[in-house]
Amino acid sequence: MAGFIFYRGPSPIDGAPIVAIATLKSANSKTGDMVQTWILREDISPLDAIASGADASICGNCAHRGRKGKKRTCYVDVGKAPQGIWNAYHRGQYIDLSNDPGTIAMLIAQRIVRMGAYGDPAMVPVKQWRALLAAADGRTGYTHAWRRMWAQALKPYVMASVDSVAEQDLARSMGWRTFRVRTESEPLQANEFACPASPEGGQRKQCITCKACDGGRAGKASAAIIVHGAMARHFATAA
Repeated sequence: MAGFIFYRGPSPIDGAPIVAIATLKSANSKTGDMVQTWILREDISPLDAIASGADASICGNCAHRGRKGKKRTCYVDVGKAPQGIWNAYHRGQYIDLSNDPGTIAMLIAQRIVRMGAYGDPAMVPVKQWRALLAAADGRTGYTHAWRRMWAQALKPYVMASVDSVAEQDLARSMGWRTFRVRTESEPLQANEFACPASPEGGQRKQCITCKACDGGRAGKASAAIIVHGAMARHFATAA
């Protein structure tokens, strides 16, 4: 089995139909072989959703979406894995296990789960995440929806994704640990460490072994990473 569906339902942003899929194998060199989860518009392909702005259903008001595909700073190459997974979903390649927590537990047992390889984890009800994570050995995840009241239940599971020190201060005051994207000239803040999977962190760990970005360690240090990739030139404007 390549993967399975663990949620189908309305987006909390606009009620549009979304689907959440877990894939069981990954060759991602940064994360390692984690279970990867993908939150997608069910009715519109990822590329079309970006072009029309319909990706708001699964990404909310994240600044890195850009505007209808322009000036994106999101690091995800949507034309590759997300588009391929959406195509596979529409070919019927993923079984729906959203109401079968026992089988999910068997498949996820002792695995590390990446919550939101694409799409914001807050778009999926927390009860579905609890079912997915019940037998897991850990998780990582980030949400840009940390200001939303309906996202607060994810605080023990994911980091607040922030793009400035001001956002970081606000998120921390609300009880979140944070993952901050910064420019090369910005220093690390107090109680903040460089992501160990990043070049500035020495690339000494993969996410699968680090597991620091699990949200649920109140009072522990938060992570930061220097903006990177082809879209980095747009970061200051987006932030």
